[in-house]
Amino acid sequence: MPKIALLNMQGASAGEMELSEAVFGQAMNEPVVHQVIVAQLANKRQGTQSTLTRSEVAGGGIKPWRQKGTGRARQGSTRSPQWRHGGVVFAPKPRDYTLSVNKKVRRLAMKCALSNKVSEGSLLALDALELPQAKTREMAKVLENIKAAKKVVLVLSDKNETIERAARNIPGVKLLFVNTLNVLDLMNADQLVADKATLTKIEEVYA
Repeated sequence: MPKIALLNMQGASAGEMELSEAVFGQAMNEPVVHQVIVAQLANKRQGTQSTLTRSEVAGGGIKPWRQKGTGRARQGSTRSPQWRHGGVVFAPKPRDYTLSVNKKVRRLAMKCALSNKVSEGSLLALDALELPQAKTREMAKVLENIKAAKKVVLVLSDKNETIERAARNIPGVKLLFVNTLNVLDLMNADQLVADKATLTKIEEVYA
């Protein structure tokens, strides 16, 4: 079982914690992680882009000039793509970019991402995380004490308005909950910060 050092909010050692091998000891599977990240990015796309083809542009019903004898190139409509105000060739239309990924694949990718943070030493575990008041400087001080990186994912086990309000204005800090944890944010972050209770809940969900 992988072990990780626990820190208190002052940055001092607070013991160790054994992590689940099934969740935090998974070998890295890059194709699976890549597949889930691609699907997640694709599912964020709205797919609402739309422009008009030559058949949808208003006007252009009459032939601009006769076919022969003018010395100019033959034209059938002023709404052809080569004309100003003409239609667009192969115009983009609304479409669904959604990609489906099997549940087992998503869970495996999440385990790989979590295990990667442990193997890289990028998981900062706190014995507890409680703030007396919802002040940004209080949360920033905690992150400074534990030597957190500039880009971190802070994971909470449950709703905590005090911590949420204290952390939301800190640049580079992404606040997530166990049920909103995702592979893309984990792989983008330099470090994962969570307390002991949150890590235990993650193990319950993904083991």
